[in-house]
Amino acid sequence: MKTVISFLLTFMCTCYLHAQTIYITHGKIEYEKRLNIHRMLESRQDPDDPGDQTWIDNLKKNFPVAKNFYFDLYFDGNKTLYKPGREDAASVRQVPDWLLPPANDNTIYSELDKKIATSQKSIFENTYLIQDSIRQIRWRITPDTRTIAGFECRKAVGIIMDSVYVIAFYTEEIIPSGGPESFTGLPGMILGIAIPRINTTWFATKLEVIEVKPEQLVAPKKGKKADNNTLMNALKERMKEVPRFGSVLIWNSMI
Repeated sequence: MKTVISFLLTFMCTCYLHAQTIYITHGKIEYEKRLNIHRMLESRQDPDDPGDQTWIDNLKKNFPVAKNFYFDLYFDGNKTLYKPGREDAASVRQVPDWLLPPANDNTIYSELDKKIATSQKSIFENTYLIQDSIRQIRWRITPDTRTIAGFECRKAVGIIMDSVYVIAFYTEEIIPSGGPESFTGLPGMILGIAIPRINTTWFATKLEVIEVKPEQLVAPKKGKKADNNTLMNALKERMKEVPRFGSVLIWNSMI
């Protein structure tokens, strides 16, 4: 009898706790995008050129180790809009634009149920309006967890563009399967992304459960229209001018 009573109490407590879980369908998430400037410079260094090493060392002395950028993700059901947010007031020494990678201020509108996205990207002197299907990533979910912005997140890993390793952290407490930039496809909202090969991370700093108005979920409209294949071909042609950095610049442009 004691065993039966104990089992019933445990079962009732579990049901109660499950009932208390709040699943979020709409709101606004702020992400901090962090670019490690020093590691980026080191990756561009030519080990066989002493002059290049001196130039890189001088740049590292004049610029901070990392630069932060902030983005907002508005979401409601199956629609999300990711766009630049507030300025980083903590940056004392600014990093010049010529040192930053392309496509650093993307705006991306996604319709998750239809698996389509519209992206506005500034790449060198051009602004592109990319309309295409959402990238399909074969994620591998792991048992590892991490707390981000107060949510317990599960770790997943995937590969994009054939060879670029991506680490993601998602929570099932936020139902839409969206995330920063063009990352989607996990059973919940992605709150963290790390891409070691471009020395960049995106981590949520806070969530606001707010009513999202229709005018806050509108696709960008400005830019030269293209799809992902058209953009990739244009980038490959342009990168012939800088073969040493071509792959990295393409990876930054296509995320």
